[in-house]
Amino acid sequence: MSTIIEVNKLRKEFRSYSSRQGLKGAFRDLLNRQSKIVPAVNDVTFSVKQGEMVGYIGENGAGKSTSIKMLTGILTPTSGEILVNGMNPHKEREKFVRTIGVVFGQRSQLWWDIAVQESFRLLKKVYKVSDADYNEHMDHVIKTLDIGPLLDKPVRKLSLGQRMRCELAAALIHNPPLLFLDEPTIGLDVLVKLKIRQFLKEMNEKYKTTILLTTHDLSDIEALCERVVMLDEGKVIYDGALEKLRSHWGDGKQIQFQFSDEVYENELTALTNHLDVSWQKGEKLNVWTAVVSDKEAQMSELIGLVVGAHQIIDLTVAEISTEEVIRKIYEKGEAL
Repeated sequence: MSTIIEVNKLRKEFRSYSSRQGLKGAFRDLLNRQSKIVPAVNDVTFSVKQGEMVGYIGENGAGKSTSIKMLTGILTPTSGEILVNGMNPHKEREKFVRTIGVVFGQRSQLWWDIAVQESFRLLKKVYKVSDADYNEHMDHVIKTLDIGPLLDKPVRKLSLGQRMRCELAAALIHNPPLLFLDEPTIGLDVLVKLKIRQFLKEMNEKYKTTILLTTHDLSDIEALCERVVMLDEGKVIYDGALEKLRSHWGDGKQIQFQFSDEVYENELTALTNHLDVSWQKGEKLNVWTAVVSDKEAQMSELIGLVVGAHQIIDLTVAEISTEEVIRKIYEKGEAL
């Protein structure tokens, strides 16, 4: 299996300027402005093989989007080596962009005031796709993403979910072997997310399309990716199987309690302070989740204490979620 992405000690630095306070400080800044070098991506090394679907994850400011911009040729690295589809992205840009598809969740590649199908035709010309190839490939894409009724509408009249499905179709007009997705499901409802995930799975199975997915929605990662590359402060802190990460950090259970009356964290903490448990406030009213080690005696004691002290409407026990696993890793600062 050939290597599609090869990154070695990739680094991107930005110069950050600071301003002094007051009028006197402003005059001093005119003559001698203070600055410092900030590394956004710090010696990142990884590779991706053909047909892989890799989750590229990290907190805000970890360096994900900066990495993607260098991999797609938008930004020039400060140092390090990049080889994508056998090319240097920023040095062979015109030839390179014909071999990739890119979807940025907060940016559009479709023309705002013209019909979606006209944008598709323009992109078809840009990528020099033949009529036969376009019809054969795009008929399948349009049908699978269910965007046929949207083709004659201007992009500005589409909902966010409709536009994102059209954006994904536009990125695949030339059927690229490599697809970069940066927050492709941001702000979308559950049904649209499911449709996009199913479509990406089909593209991967049918064409062996390699996908690098950046997202804060870890359910996307769980549904699509067997491998994750995790960044923290511009550095790779984990590169490997998602299941291995879960097995190492996912030891324990989440017990969700729904109380009949309002309960405060200090009450729950005082009640269970002798147990190895942490409490998290749920999104719903009067719901708290206890994260506890997977020991039957400790779980039984926890449930007994809480039920004995408060009136419970509902109780559920589940495995540690991927979100909780990631939170634990970032608190510790390392993966394994």
